[in-house]
Amino acid sequence: MEKLKDRRQINLYVFLFAITYMISYITRINYGAVISEMQSATGFSKSLLSVAVTGSFITYGAGQIVSGVLGDKISPKRLVTIGLILTVVMNFLIPICQNPYQMAVVWSVNGFAQSFMWPPIVKIMSSALSAEEYSKGVTKVSWGSSAGTIIVYLISPLLIHNFGWRAVFVFSAIMGSIMIVIWNKFACDVKASSEKKKEERTEEKRNLLFVPVMIFIMVAIVLMGMLRDGATTWMPSYISDTYKLSNEISILTTVIIPIASTICFSIAAKLYATRITNPMVCAGLFFGIGALSSVGLSLCGGMSAGLSIVLFALLIGCMHSVNLILVCMLPNFFEHTGKVSTASGVLNSCTYIGSAVSTYGIAVLSDMFGWGATISIWLAIAVGGTAICFVLKKPWQKYKENL
Repeated sequence: MEKLKDRRQINLYVFLFAITYMISYITRINYGAVISEMQSATGFSKSLLSVAVTGSFITYGAGQIVSGVLGDKISPKRLVTIGLILTVVMNFLIPICQNPYQMAVVWSVNGFAQSFMWPPIVKIMSSALSAEEYSKGVTKVSWGSSAGTIIVYLISPLLIHNFGWRAVFVFSAIMGSIMIVIWNKFACDVKASSEKKKEERTEEKRNLLFVPVMIFIMVAIVLMGMLRDGATTWMPSYISDTYKLSNEISILTTVIIPIASTICFSIAAKLYATRITNPMVCAGLFFGIGALSSVGLSLCGGMSAGLSIVLFALLIGCMHSVNLILVCMLPNFFEHTGKVSTASGVLNSCTYIGSAVSTYGIAVLSDMFGWGATISIWLAIAVGGTAICFVLKKPWQKYKENL
Protein backbone atom coordinates (compact mmCIF):
# COMPACT_ATOMS: atom_id res chain seq x y z
CA MET A 1 0.00 0.00 0.00
CA GLU A 2 1.34 3.43 -0.95
CA LYS A 3 1.85 5.96 1.81
CA LEU A 4 -0.98 8.47 2.10
CA LYS A 5 -0.02 12.06 1.30
CA ASP A 6 -3.34 13.90 1.27
CA ARG A 7 -3.71 15.65 4.63
CA ARG A 8 -7.49 15.36 4.71
CA GLN A 9 -7.38 11.64 3.98
CA ILE A 10 -4.72 11.07 6.64
CA ASN A 11 -6.77 12.95 9.23
CA LEU A 12 -9.94 11.04 8.38
CA TYR A 13 -8.23 7.65 8.73
CA VAL A 14 -6.53 8.62 11.98
CA PHE A 15 -9.89 9.80 13.31
CA LEU A 16 -11.51 6.50 12.29
CA PHE A 17 -8.78 4.50 14.04
CA ALA A 18 -9.12 6.66 17.16
CA ILE A 19 -12.90 6.13 17.29
CA THR A 20 -12.44 2.38 16.79
CA TYR A 21 -9.90 2.29 19.62
CA MET A 22 -12.28 4.32 21.78
CA ILE A 23 -15.05 1.76 21.26
CA SER A 24 -12.65 -1.07 22.05
CA TYR A 25 -11.98 0.60 25.40
CA ILE A 26 -15.66 1.18 26.13
CA THR A 27 -16.39 -2.51 25.56
CA ARG A 28 -13.33 -3.65 27.54
CA ILE A 29 -12.82 -1.51 30.66
CA ASN A 30 -16.51 -1.27 31.59
CA TYR A 31 -16.29 -4.37 33.80
CA GLY A 32 -13.47 -2.90 35.87
CA ALA A 33 -15.32 0.42 36.09
CA VAL A 34 -18.41 -1.11 37.72
CA ILE A 35 -16.80 -3.92 39.72
CA SER A 36 -17.23 -2.09 43.03
CA GLU A 37 -20.96 -1.66 42.32
CA MET A 38 -21.22 -5.31 41.23
CA GLN A 39 -19.68 -6.28 44.55
CA SER A 40 -22.27 -4.28 46.49
CA ALA A 41 -25.22 -5.41 44.37
CA THR A 42 -24.42 -9.12 44.14
CA GLY A 43 -22.69 -9.75 47.46
CA PHE A 44 -19.81 -11.57 45.76
CA SER A 45 -16.30 -10.81 47.05
CA LYS A 46 -13.92 -8.42 45.34
CA SER A 47 -11.35 -11.15 44.69
CA LEU A 48 -13.97 -13.50 43.18
CA LEU A 49 -15.37 -10.86 40.85
CA SER A 50 -11.85 -9.84 39.83
CA VAL A 51 -11.23 -13.31 38.34
CA ALA A 52 -13.12 -12.16 35.23
CA VAL A 53 -10.84 -9.14 34.82
CA THR A 54 -7.76 -11.30 35.36
CA GLY A 55 -9.03 -13.84 32.83
CA SER A 56 -9.67 -11.14 30.25
CA PHE A 57 -6.15 -9.77 30.72
CA ILE A 58 -4.68 -13.23 30.20
CA THR A 59 -6.70 -13.95 27.05
CA TYR A 60 -6.13 -10.43 25.77
CA GLY A 61 -2.38 -10.81 26.22
CA ALA A 62 -2.30 -14.24 24.58
CA GLY A 63 -4.60 -13.05 21.82
CA GLN A 64 -2.28 -10.14 21.05
CA ILE A 65 0.34 -12.58 19.82
CA VAL A 66 -2.19 -14.50 17.72
CA SER A 67 -3.65 -11.27 16.35
CA GLY A 68 -0.20 -9.82 15.70
CA VAL A 69 0.94 -12.80 13.64
CA LEU A 70 -2.36 -12.98 11.74
CA GLY A 71 -2.24 -9.24 11.06
CA ASP A 72 0.92 -9.74 9.02
CA LYS A 73 -0.66 -12.57 7.02
CA ILE A 74 -4.36 -11.81 6.43
CA SER A 75 -6.65 -8.79 6.18
CA PRO A 76 -6.22 -6.48 9.21
CA LYS A 77 -9.61 -4.92 8.43
CA ARG A 78 -11.29 -8.31 8.71
CA LEU A 79 -9.55 -9.06 12.00
CA VAL A 80 -10.89 -5.84 13.56
CA THR A 81 -14.41 -6.71 12.33
CA ILE A 82 -14.21 -10.15 13.94
CA GLY A 83 -13.04 -8.60 17.21
CA LEU A 84 -15.86 -6.05 17.24
CA ILE A 85 -18.57 -8.63 16.54
CA LEU A 86 -17.34 -10.97 19.27
CA THR A 87 -16.97 -8.23 21.89
CA VAL A 88 -20.52 -7.01 21.22
CA VAL A 89 -21.86 -10.51 21.85
CA MET A 90 -19.89 -10.86 25.09
CA ASN A 91 -21.09 -7.50 26.40
CA PHE A 92 -24.69 -8.54 25.76
CA LEU A 93 -24.07 -11.83 27.63
CA ILE A 94 -22.57 -10.43 30.86
CA PRO A 95 -25.91 -9.05 32.21
CA ILE A 96 -27.52 -12.50 32.04
CA CYS A 97 -24.67 -14.34 33.80
CA GLN A 98 -25.77 -15.85 37.10
CA ASN A 99 -22.45 -16.03 38.98
CA PRO A 100 -18.82 -14.86 38.84
CA TYR A 101 -17.70 -18.10 37.18
CA GLN A 102 -19.93 -17.53 34.18
CA MET A 103 -18.78 -13.91 34.08
CA ALA A 104 -15.17 -15.06 34.11
CA VAL A 105 -15.70 -17.28 31.06
CA VAL A 106 -17.60 -14.63 29.11
CA TRP A 107 -15.16 -11.84 29.95
CA SER A 108 -12.17 -14.03 29.10
CA VAL A 109 -13.66 -14.56 25.65
CA ASN A 110 -14.14 -10.79 25.46
CA GLY A 111 -10.45 -10.30 26.25
CA PHE A 112 -9.52 -12.53 23.30
CA ALA A 113 -11.94 -10.63 21.04
CA GLN A 114 -10.41 -7.31 22.07
CA SER A 115 -6.94 -8.50 21.06
CA PHE A 116 -8.03 -8.50 17.41
CA MET A 117 -8.07 -4.71 17.25
CA TRP A 118 -4.82 -2.97 18.19
CA PRO A 119 -2.16 -4.93 16.20
CA PRO A 120 -4.21 -4.81 12.95
CA ILE A 121 -4.76 -1.06 13.41
CA VAL A 122 -1.01 -0.57 13.92
CA LYS A 123 -0.37 -2.66 10.77
CA ILE A 124 -2.69 -0.47 8.68
CA MET A 125 -1.21 2.74 10.08
CA SER A 126 2.37 1.62 9.53
CA SER A 127 1.58 0.65 5.93
CA ALA A 128 -0.45 3.76 5.13
CA LEU A 129 1.52 6.49 6.92
CA SER A 130 5.09 7.76 6.77
CA ALA A 131 7.25 7.38 9.89
CA GLU A 132 6.59 10.98 10.90
CA GLU A 133 2.85 10.73 10.29
CA TYR A 134 2.77 7.40 12.11
CA SER A 135 4.29 8.95 15.25
CA LYS A 136 1.76 11.77 15.16
CA GLY A 137 -1.12 9.48 14.26
CA VAL A 138 -0.49 6.80 16.88
CA THR A 139 -0.53 9.49 19.57
CA LYS A 140 -3.90 10.76 18.36
CA VAL A 141 -5.26 7.22 18.13
CA SER A 142 -4.14 6.68 21.72
CA TRP A 143 -6.39 9.57 22.69
CA GLY A 144 -9.22 7.21 21.81
CA SER A 145 -8.42 5.18 24.93
CA SER A 146 -8.80 8.29 27.07
CA ALA A 147 -12.04 9.27 25.37
CA GLY A 148 -13.42 5.77 25.88
CA THR A 149 -12.40 5.80 29.54
CA ILE A 150 -14.04 9.19 30.10
CA ILE A 151 -17.28 7.98 28.51
CA VAL A 152 -17.32 4.81 30.62
CA TYR A 153 -16.65 6.60 33.91
CA LEU A 154 -19.12 9.41 33.18
CA ILE A 155 -21.95 7.24 31.87
CA SER A 156 -21.56 4.33 34.31
CA PRO A 157 -22.67 6.21 37.48
CA LEU A 158 -25.69 7.59 35.62
CA LEU A 159 -26.70 4.19 34.25
CA ILE A 160 -26.08 2.49 37.60
CA HIS A 161 -28.21 5.05 39.44
CA ASN A 162 -31.15 4.69 37.03
CA PHE A 163 -30.98 1.14 35.71
CA GLY A 164 -28.33 -0.83 37.60
CA TRP A 165 -24.87 -2.05 36.63
CA ARG A 166 -26.13 -4.35 33.86
CA ALA A 167 -27.17 -1.34 31.78
CA VAL A 168 -23.50 -0.37 31.41
CA PHE A 169 -22.81 -3.52 29.38
CA VAL A 170 -25.93 -3.10 27.23
CA PHE A 171 -24.88 0.47 26.43
CA SER A 172 -21.38 -0.72 25.52
CA ALA A 173 -22.72 -3.46 23.25
CA ILE A 174 -24.90 -0.96 21.38
CA MET A 175 -21.89 1.34 20.85
CA GLY A 176 -19.89 -1.61 19.54
CA SER A 177 -22.67 -2.58 17.12
CA ILE A 178 -22.68 0.90 15.61
CA MET A 179 -18.90 0.76 15.24
CA ILE A 180 -19.06 -2.47 13.24
CA VAL A 181 -21.07 -0.69 10.54
CA ILE A 182 -18.84 2.41 10.52
CA TRP A 183 -15.61 0.39 10.40
CA ASN A 184 -16.65 -1.78 7.48
CA LYS A 185 -17.92 1.20 5.52
CA PHE A 186 -14.88 3.49 5.87
CA ALA A 187 -11.77 1.51 6.89
CA CYS A 188 -9.03 0.85 4.34
CA ASP A 189 -7.24 -2.49 4.16
CA VAL A 190 -3.72 -3.82 3.74
CA LYS A 191 -2.90 -6.96 1.81
CA ALA A 192 -0.23 -9.23 3.18
CA SER A 193 2.93 -9.15 1.11
CA SER A 194 4.00 -12.43 -0.43
CA GLU A 195 6.94 -11.14 -2.42
CA LYS A 196 9.72 -13.70 -2.23
CA LYS A 197 12.48 -11.10 -2.38
CA LYS A 198 11.08 -9.29 0.60
CA GLU A 199 10.89 -12.52 2.54
CA GLU A 200 14.51 -13.32 1.75
CA ARG A 201 15.63 -9.79 2.58
CA THR A 202 13.97 -9.83 5.98
CA GLU A 203 14.73 -13.42 6.99
CA GLU A 204 17.70 -12.39 9.12
CA LYS A 205 15.68 -9.68 10.84
CA ARG A 206 12.71 -11.79 11.86
CA ASN A 207 14.39 -13.11 14.97
CA LEU A 208 15.46 -9.66 16.18
CA LEU A 209 12.31 -9.45 18.28
CA PHE A 210 13.66 -11.98 20.80
CA VAL A 211 17.12 -10.70 21.68
CA PRO A 212 18.30 -9.54 25.15
CA VAL A 213 17.50 -5.85 24.54
CA MET A 214 13.91 -6.59 23.50
CA ILE A 215 13.42 -9.11 26.28
CA PHE A 216 14.36 -6.51 28.88
CA ILE A 217 12.03 -4.03 27.17
CA MET A 218 9.29 -6.64 27.47
CA VAL A 219 10.01 -6.94 31.19
CA ALA A 220 9.67 -3.15 31.52
CA ILE A 221 6.34 -3.34 29.66
CA VAL A 222 5.13 -6.05 32.06
CA LEU A 223 5.95 -3.75 34.98
CA MET A 224 4.13 -0.88 33.27
CA GLY A 225 1.05 -3.08 32.80
CA MET A 226 1.08 -4.04 36.46
CA LEU A 227 0.99 -0.40 37.47
CA ARG A 228 -1.29 1.03 34.81
CA ASP A 229 -4.16 -1.45 34.83
CA GLY A 230 -3.82 -2.51 38.45
CA ALA A 231 -4.13 1.07 39.67
CA THR A 232 -6.87 1.91 37.15
CA THR A 233 -9.01 -1.08 38.09
CA TRP A 234 -8.78 -0.64 41.84
CA MET A 235 -8.68 3.14 42.25
CA PRO A 236 -12.49 3.36 42.82
CA SER A 237 -12.25 0.65 45.49
CA TYR A 238 -9.30 2.41 47.15
CA ILE A 239 -11.18 5.72 47.26
CA SER A 240 -14.33 4.02 48.53
CA ASP A 241 -12.51 1.97 51.21
CA THR A 242 -10.20 4.78 52.38
CA TYR A 243 -12.53 7.78 52.31
CA LYS A 244 -15.92 6.03 52.68
CA LEU A 245 -17.38 7.55 49.52
CA SER A 246 -20.26 5.89 47.65
CA ASN A 247 -19.47 3.60 44.74
CA GLU A 248 -21.06 6.02 42.25
CA ILE A 249 -18.92 8.93 43.48
CA SER A 250 -15.78 6.77 43.58
CA ILE A 251 -16.34 5.69 39.97
CA LEU A 252 -17.04 9.27 38.90
CA THR A 253 -13.77 10.54 40.40
CA THR A 254 -11.93 8.19 38.06
CA VAL A 255 -12.78 10.49 35.14
CA ILE A 256 -9.65 12.43 36.05
CA ILE A 257 -7.51 9.45 34.98
CA PRO A 258 -8.05 9.67 31.20
CA ILE A 259 -7.74 13.45 31.34
CA ALA A 260 -4.37 13.12 33.07
CA SER A 261 -3.40 10.30 30.71
CA THR A 262 -4.13 12.42 27.65
CA ILE A 263 -2.01 15.25 29.01
CA CYS A 264 0.83 12.91 30.02
CA PHE A 265 1.17 11.00 26.77
CA SER A 266 0.77 14.20 24.74
CA ILE A 267 3.75 15.57 26.68
CA ALA A 268 5.57 12.27 26.17
CA ALA A 269 4.94 12.36 22.42
CA LYS A 270 6.22 15.93 22.21
CA LEU A 271 9.34 15.15 24.23
CA TYR A 272 10.02 12.02 22.19
CA ALA A 273 9.66 13.87 18.89
CA THR A 274 11.74 16.91 19.81
CA ARG A 275 14.05 16.46 22.80
CA ILE A 276 14.34 12.92 24.19
CA THR A 277 14.50 10.85 21.02
CA ASN A 278 15.83 7.72 22.74
CA PRO A 279 12.65 5.81 23.71
CA MET A 280 14.39 4.15 26.67
CA VAL A 281 15.29 7.48 28.25
CA CYS A 282 11.83 8.89 27.60
CA ALA A 283 10.10 5.84 29.10
CA GLY A 284 12.51 5.83 32.07
CA LEU A 285 11.67 9.46 32.83
CA PHE A 286 7.96 8.71 33.11
CA PHE A 287 8.61 5.55 35.14
CA GLY A 288 10.56 7.78 37.54
CA ILE A 289 7.72 10.29 37.85
CA GLY A 290 5.38 7.35 38.50
CA ALA A 291 7.67 6.23 41.32
CA LEU A 292 7.45 9.70 42.90
CA SER A 293 3.65 9.52 42.63
CA SER A 294 3.72 6.21 44.51
CA VAL A 295 5.81 7.80 47.24
CA GLY A 296 3.19 10.55 47.51
CA LEU A 297 0.37 8.01 47.78
CA SER A 298 2.26 6.14 50.49
CA LEU A 299 2.87 9.27 52.54
CA CYS A 300 -0.50 10.97 52.00
CA GLY A 301 -2.87 8.00 52.06
CA GLY A 302 -5.96 8.74 54.13
CA MET A 303 -5.24 12.46 54.41
CA SER A 304 -7.13 13.84 51.42
CA ALA A 305 -9.34 12.16 48.82
CA GLY A 306 -8.59 14.92 46.32
CA LEU A 307 -4.83 14.57 46.71
CA SER A 308 -5.01 10.79 46.44
CA ILE A 309 -7.04 11.05 43.22
CA VAL A 310 -4.51 13.48 41.71
CA LEU A 311 -1.58 11.22 42.63
CA PHE A 312 -3.38 8.16 41.24
CA ALA A 313 -4.07 10.06 38.02
CA LEU A 314 -0.42 11.11 37.72
CA LEU A 315 0.81 7.56 38.33
CA ILE A 316 -1.56 6.05 35.77
CA GLY A 317 -0.96 8.89 33.30
CA CYS A 318 2.78 8.27 33.45
CA MET A 319 2.25 4.58 32.76
CA HIS A 320 0.14 5.47 29.73
CA SER A 321 3.10 7.56 28.56
CA VAL A 322 5.42 4.57 28.97
CA ASN A 323 2.89 2.48 27.02
CA LEU A 324 2.84 5.06 24.21
CA ILE A 325 6.63 4.95 23.87
CA LEU A 326 7.35 1.24 24.34
CA VAL A 327 4.20 -0.35 22.89
CA CYS A 328 2.92 2.14 20.32
CA MET A 329 6.08 3.79 18.94
CA LEU A 330 8.51 0.83 18.89
CA PRO A 331 6.63 -1.47 16.46
CA ASN A 332 7.14 0.99 13.60
CA PHE A 333 10.88 0.29 13.78
CA PHE A 334 10.03 -3.21 12.50
CA GLU A 335 8.38 -2.01 9.28
CA HIS A 336 11.29 -3.12 7.08
CA THR A 337 11.20 -6.59 8.61
CA GLY A 338 7.57 -7.10 7.57
CA LYS A 339 6.68 -7.84 11.19
CA VAL A 340 5.01 -4.65 12.43
CA SER A 341 1.81 -6.38 13.52
CA THR A 342 3.73 -9.24 15.16
CA ALA A 343 5.94 -6.82 17.09
CA SER A 344 2.91 -4.82 18.15
CA GLY A 345 1.09 -7.93 19.33
CA VAL A 346 4.05 -9.34 21.27
CA LEU A 347 4.86 -6.04 23.00
CA ASN A 348 1.23 -5.33 23.84
CA SER A 349 0.79 -8.85 25.20
CA CYS A 350 3.48 -8.11 27.76
CA THR A 351 1.36 -5.25 29.08
CA TYR A 352 -1.43 -7.64 29.89
CA ILE A 353 0.77 -10.23 31.50
CA GLY A 354 1.47 -7.51 34.05
CA SER A 355 -2.18 -6.51 34.12
CA ALA A 356 -3.35 -10.04 34.86
CA VAL A 357 -0.86 -10.51 37.69
CA SER A 358 -1.52 -7.12 39.20
CA THR A 359 -5.32 -7.00 39.03
CA TYR A 360 -5.87 -10.23 40.94
CA GLY A 361 -2.81 -9.68 43.13
CA ILE A 362 -4.00 -6.25 44.26
CA ALA A 363 -7.37 -7.69 45.24
CA VAL A 364 -5.66 -10.31 47.40
CA LEU A 365 -3.07 -7.90 48.84
CA SER A 366 -5.62 -5.24 49.76
CA ASP A 367 -7.86 -7.84 51.41
CA MET A 368 -4.99 -9.40 53.40
CA PHE A 369 -2.63 -6.53 54.20
CA GLY A 370 -4.43 -3.32 53.33
CA TRP A 371 -3.75 -0.66 50.74
CA GLY A 372 -0.48 0.49 52.32
CA ALA A 373 1.29 -2.73 51.35
CA THR A 374 -0.14 -2.55 47.84
CA ILE A 375 1.16 0.98 47.27
CA SER A 376 4.60 -0.07 48.52
CA ILE A 377 4.62 -2.80 45.86
CA TRP A 378 3.70 -0.22 43.22
CA LEU A 379 6.65 1.92 44.29
CA ALA A 380 9.05 -1.02 43.94
CA ILE A 381 7.66 -1.81 40.47
CA ALA A 382 8.05 1.80 39.30
CA VAL A 383 11.64 1.95 40.54
CA GLY A 384 12.41 -1.33 38.75
CA GLY A 385 10.95 -0.04 35.48
CA THR A 386 12.98 3.17 35.78
CA ALA A 387 16.21 1.25 36.27
CA ILE A 388 15.62 -1.11 33.34
CA CYS A 389 14.86 1.71 30.91
CA PHE A 390 17.90 3.79 31.77
CA VAL A 391 20.22 0.76 31.63
CA LEU A 392 18.94 0.05 28.10
CA LYS A 393 19.80 3.55 26.80
CA LYS A 394 22.97 2.56 24.90
CA PRO A 395 22.02 -1.05 24.03
CA TRP A 396 18.88 0.25 22.31
CA GLN A 397 20.90 2.58 20.09
CA LYS A 398 23.01 -0.34 18.83
CA TYR A 399 19.93 -2.54 18.40
CA LYS A 400 18.11 0.14 16.39
CA GLU A 401 20.96 0.24 13.87
CA ASN A 402 20.45 -3.47 13.18
CA LEU A 403 16.80 -2.82 12.37
